[in-house]
Amino acid sequence: MRKKIVAGNWKMNLTFDEGQKLTTEIVNMYKDENIKDVTVVLNPPFVHLFPVKKLVGDTPNLFLGGQNCSDKASGAFTGETSAPMLKSFGATYVIIGHSERREYFNESNELLTAKVKQALENGLTPIFCCGEPLEIREAGTHEDYVKNQLTESLFGLSDEDFAKIVIAYEPIWAIGTGKTASSDQAQEMHKALRDHLASKYGQEAADNTSILYGGSCNPGNAKDIFSKADVDGGLIGGASLKSRDFVDIIKSF
Repeated sequence: MRKKIVAGNWKMNLTFDEGQKLTTEIVNMYKDENIKDVTVVLNPPFVHLFPVKKLVGDTPNLFLGGQNCSDKASGAFTGETSAPMLKSFGATYVIIGHSERREYFNESNELLTAKVKQALENGLTPIFCCGEPLEIREAGTHEDYVKNQLTESLFGLSDEDFAKIVIAYEPIWAIGTGKTASSDQAQEMHKALRDHLASKYGQEAADNTSILYGGSCNPGNAKDIFSKADVDGGLIGGASLKSRDFVDIIKSF
C-alpha cells in the first residue's frame, strides 16, 4: 500500500517569526483535527530547519524535509548544504530536481542522479520532481519528455534504492501561474509515469511508489485531484504558506 503524502514547499519565503507562526498553526491544526493516515512533510528554507523541527517534535506522521541538497557530502562548496547536514538537523525527506532548480540553476539529469544517491546514502527519502514546460505540452511530446527525466536520473538505481523514492509530477506551466492541470490530465500523466516505472522495476514496485501532483494545487481542487487512482498526494507551493489552506489540502483524501 503506497503512502498518501502532502509535502509543503515553502520555497524562499518567510522570516524566522513567520516560519514559527506558520509551523505552530499547522502542528496545532494537525493535532486538533485528528488527521490520520497522511504523511505530511514540511520543506522550509534551510535556515528554518532546526526551529521547525523543534516545533514538529515527535508528532506522528509529520516530518521535516530539505528543498535541495548538494551532490557532494562535504568540502569547499560555499553556500551549499549537504545531505549529511540535513540528516543531522532531523530531516527525513529532501526535494530533488524541482523545476526551479532545473530552470534557474541549470541542474541536469546527471547532476540529479548524484543528488539522489547522496540523499539515499544518508537515509533521506528523495522527492524527485519531473515535469514539462508549456512548449513541450503544446507539442504533444510531454509524456516522452518526462519519462526521459526519470530514465536518465533514476533508472540506474538498484531495486532496493528505487523503492525509497517518491515522485512528484509538476506540470511547469501550472506552477505559480494560477493554471492547473485538470484532474484527468494529472491522472493521465501519473498513470503514464507509473507504467514507465513498471517497465523498469516491475509492476509491484511501481504500484508501491507514491506519485505526487505539484502544480497550483489548492483546497478547491485538491479533493478532485487526489481522488484519481494514480495520484497519491501533492507537492504544495503557495498554499503551503497558509496554514488553513495547507491543512485543508491534507484533509482532501
